[in-house]
Amino acid sequence: MNARIRLGLLAFAWVLTGCTGLRIVDSDVRSFSTLESLPPASSLSYRFERLPSQQAQAAQSEALESIAQTALASVGLRRDDANPVYRVQLDLRMARDPQAPWDDPRYVEGHARPYAVVTRYGMLTRFASLNLQFEFPYFRRELSLVIRQSTDGQVVYETRARHDGRWADDDAVLPAMFRAALDGFPAPGNRDRRVVIEIPR
Repeated sequence: MNARIRLGLLAFAWVLTGCTGLRIVDSDVRSFSTLESLPPASSLSYRFERLPSQQAQAAQSEALESIAQTALASVGLRRDDANPVYRVQLDLRMARDPQAPWDDPRYVEGHARPYAVVTRYGMLTRFASLNLQFEFPYFRRELSLVIRQSTDGQVVYETRARHDGRWADDDAVLPAMFRAALDGFPAPGNRDRRVVIEIPR
């Protein structure tokens, strides 16, 4: 089977699997907490706190806070900008790579390179460029959430979630990552773990 047919079948299978069922967002999560149990409901108010760089990007910050607010509500925290007991700080880092780490280095954004490529496995043979238009970018996301007491700024909860994958739709992936980051709240056990969340395709 030549490279053209093999790549075409791979793309066709990828499209088919994306049309039905559920998809998995698996996040590597690291959490630390000084909360042993959930405080009284009257003590679960918070407001978001932005860094100067986040204040300069108000639209992006508001979108991220909206997603986080839903996840925080699911664990009992309610937003109250006027009388917060806690301050919540968010951070999100994202990167888009042209291909996954394990992809054939001769193929970038659907086009075969018409020249030899040197990799850790040695020199790959020169071949003619294929006229294909497939694109398989790879996305790396890492978000963090820190909860501090409003009175003295003491951190009571810190969590971080990292997810790498093909999915480009932040509106679907980020809510799942926030749910994973808050897994076990308020006492996650101060441990590293992988949290799997299923979402619709």
